[in-house]
Amino acid sequence: MSIRKFSIKSRLLLLMMTAVTFTMVNHHASANPGLHKDYWIAVTDQGSEEIRVYDPEKEDWNQSNALKWSWAPTDKNGFGGLLQGWGLPSDVKLREGTTGGKFMVVTDSRGLAALVPYPSGNSRAWGVIVGGNPHAAELLPDGNVAVAASAGGWVRVYTASQGADSSTYTEFSLPGAHGVLWDPAQDVLWAVGDYDLIALKVKGTPAAPILEEVHRKRLPTNWGHDLFAVYGDTDKLWVTSNTQVYQYSKSTDSWSEDYPGAAEINHHWVKSVGNQPSGQVVMTNQKEGTKYTWTTDAVDLYQPADQRLVTGGAFYKARIWNSDYQ
Repeated sequence: MSIRKFSIKSRLLLLMMTAVTFTMVNHHASANPGLHKDYWIAVTDQGSEEIRVYDPEKEDWNQSNALKWSWAPTDKNGFGGLLQGWGLPSDVKLREGTTGGKFMVVTDSRGLAALVPYPSGNSRAWGVIVGGNPHAAELLPDGNVAVAASAGGWVRVYTASQGADSSTYTEFSLPGAHGVLWDPAQDVLWAVGDYDLIALKVKGTPAAPILEEVHRKRLPTNWGHDLFAVYGDTDKLWVTSNTQVYQYSKSTDSWSEDYPGAAEINHHWVKSVGNQPSGQVVMTNQKEGTKYTWTTDAVDLYQPADQRLVTGGAFYKARIWNSDYQ
């Protein structure tokens, strides 16, 4: 009897551990049960100096059960010697690795760009100080990492596929470079700068990449800022400037300001924008009274309208925690 009891308890414990593990790596929220499964939302929190991932289904993000994951570089997780490049996280995306598993690609305005396994977060797949105030990064299908730097005025592809310390890169000049996004349908890297949205072909080899411009579209208003996929429509991209939020159509090479919800969404100082599978739009908009002039303590939701607030938060961007490029 005692042996049987031990066996049953062991099985129950194993089931409980399995359930907990599943909860930690399942980055879906059930905001619209039966219709869609919306994703968790990651924020670049310059208050805590962490990447934080929240469940949008939880209305109070100050409660511990709303926070699903967090990360910052340390000596222990492989970033010894690089910590001077961290403190103002500026972008984060979740992507599928070239050999399986998921990775977080992240930048910080103090100079760090990095690739980190998710959800373990316990090692550095790649990471270097790139400088130039990096504002965005993207993991390319060949394992390399594209970085956009606003002060540097460039888009670079780093040979991250060649090793964790690889600092070799190819560079394309783009004044005010703020965003990069891989497009698997067009097989191009989109980038946005102060005045233009451009498409770059990545040629060469993973060890020696080459960037070639294949398309350029003038922004309707200056000071381009964010660039992200319109999930559910592979023809569209979200593009923001300091004064507007646009959708760009690849097929017609045109800008739109009459997309669903534009009357609420289209305004000044939007730092990031994206949409859930349900259609709900997720945005950050700079807010007075937070740690920096460019941060906010809230993630704004539209269609339907709502908000998620964190006391003391200083969010720069919010990202849909979806590993799909589009």
